[in-house]
Amino acid sequence: MEARSKQRNIIMSPRKIRRVINEIRGKNVIAAADMLNFMPYTAARVVEKNLQAAVANAEQKFSASAEDLFVSEVYADEGPRYKRFKPRAQGRMYTRIKRTSHLTIIVSVKNKNIK
Repeated sequence: MEARSKQRNIIMSPRKIRRVINEIRGKNVIAAADMLNFMPYTAARVVEKNLQAAVANAEQKFSASAEDLFVSEVYADEGPRYKRFKPRAQGRMYTRIKRTSHLTIIVSVKNKNIK
C-alpha cells in the first residue's frame, strides 16, 4: 500500500532539490520530517510540505499512522525552463535560464511480518 504526493513547476532547480531528497530516501517518515526540519536549505521546506501531503494521503486512503510509513520513493524531475534576458554591454542581451522541477514522494506502509 502506497500513497503519493506530487508537486509540479517548483521554481527551483532539480539539482538543489536532489541534494535534500537523497538524505530522506528510505527513511521512516518521522525521522525524515525531523531531518528536513533542521536542514538549512530552502528546498527542505518544499520537500517537507510535500512529505506532509503524502502522509495525509496515506492516512486518508489506508488509515495508516505516520509511525508505520516510510519513504519508499522520492525523485525530482526537470520541469519547463523559463528564459529570461539580462542586458549587457553594447546593447547585447544574455539569456538566463530559470529551471523548474517536478517533485514526487511515495510513502509505503512497513510490512510488520518481515523482520
